[in-house]
Amino acid sequence: MQADFGTVVLMEVATGEVRAIANYTRTKEGEYKEKFNYAIAYEAEPGSTFKLASYMAMLDDKKIDTNKLVDVMHGGPREIRNPRNGKVALKIKDADDEGGVISARRAFEKSSNIGAAKLVTAAYGSNPSAFTDKLYSRHLNEKNGLQIHGEGRPLIKTPNSKYWNNLQSLAQISYGYESKLSPLQMLTFYNSVANNGKMIAPIFVREIRSMGNTVERFQAVVLNPQVCSPEALAKVKGLLEGVVEEGTGKTHIKNKLYSVAGKTGTAQIANGALGYGAKDAHQASFCGYFPADHPKYSMIVVISNPRVGLHLAAWVAGPVFRKIADRVYSSDLDIKHPTPVHFVGNTTMPKVKQGNLAALKHVFGKLGVKPLYASTAAAGLDTSAGLPFEESKYKTGTVPNVTGMGLSDALYALGNAGYKVSVKGSGVVVAQSVTGGSVIPKKSRITIALQ
Repeated sequence: MQADFGTVVLMEVATGEVRAIANYTRTKEGEYKEKFNYAIAYEAEPGSTFKLASYMAMLDDKKIDTNKLVDVMHGGPREIRNPRNGKVALKIKDADDEGGVISARRAFEKSSNIGAAKLVTAAYGSNPSAFTDKLYSRHLNEKNGLQIHGEGRPLIKTPNSKYWNNLQSLAQISYGYESKLSPLQMLTFYNSVANNGKMIAPIFVREIRSMGNTVERFQAVVLNPQVCSPEALAKVKGLLEGVVEEGTGKTHIKNKLYSVAGKTGTAQIANGALGYGAKDAHQASFCGYFPADHPKYSMIVVISNPRVGLHLAAWVAGPVFRKIADRVYSSDLDIKHPTPVHFVGNTTMPKVKQGNLAALKHVFGKLGVKPLYASTAAAGLDTSAGLPFEESKYKTGTVPNVTGMGLSDALYALGNAGYKVSVKGSGVVVAQSVTGGSVIPKKSRITIALQ
């Protein structure tokens, strides 16, 4: 997309350990090199990923519920005018024209700027300090105190700030403008939701060792033991999941293998004192966690000023998040991978011979086939609850029938019965030198032919 730069951070939810981090800058030659740690040092207006903080504040203060209705005016623009001269002080637009009156939940899923601004100004317009105090209580205005130098300083305006504008600041902050956060600071906030409300500082170093001995060990510092009430936490989790299931993340992030919760963010990049209209540049981001039902990892993707294709976050940052999350999910054996259970009746059950029963059970368990256990006498047993295993029992000195088995199972059965085995050919057993059921001394040699 020929973007100016991109950054990604992958963090473990419970520990705060940064598992992976990447920063790439586009050079004049069009190549990408690691030149600056955007993840920790780049402070910028985050855009719609900040709506999580706005909705959390309103839900925690019981100013709204997720089913509260708001008129998003067919995408806008919504104009805020100066009452003294009638001039337009602020125009608010939506990228996705949902149109009409929708629920607060739907406004969040579709990332409506108009919806966020209307809800926040209605809730806190008479007392904007109550809103900014809520943001400060979550330490969004503070550095995380990283183990490495260069962390950016976040900015959250308050009504006492020098550049607070009574007409537009509250509305702008509600959807991620007039504030600055680094990507890692935003990820830390999202990680607190995944971590059941516990906000912890990211860590890069777990321990320091000398000659193989641990000199010092580090654990994440708790920044906020509970960012909001359990009721509000459950609701914002539902909102973040809704973004991927039914909202802006549905097309490029949703998948059938595991659930994702998160939020897209598309922000205009200001051109200094000239403002937003002087430069058609955008920052696209997606911040979230997975698997949503039992989170292990949180991740943020930020891509600045893509020049090719659409600039919307779902199209720019979404596919990057999905590709990395897919790879992490498929390679991490500690993530709980839910396996569907398939019930197999006698009419369709696989052909199972006696062999290493423990290994067989393990394989069927991985395949999601639920086993039943039956003796050979119950061959006529009809069940739809699982796969019957037939385990034959042999008297001491009796030769097992291994015809039809593979080599490993045949060796397992004959070896356990106490016989030495000679093998001819490859494939499955088609003949054995001593008929199954025969009584011969242990340690006798039996030849099996495979084909």
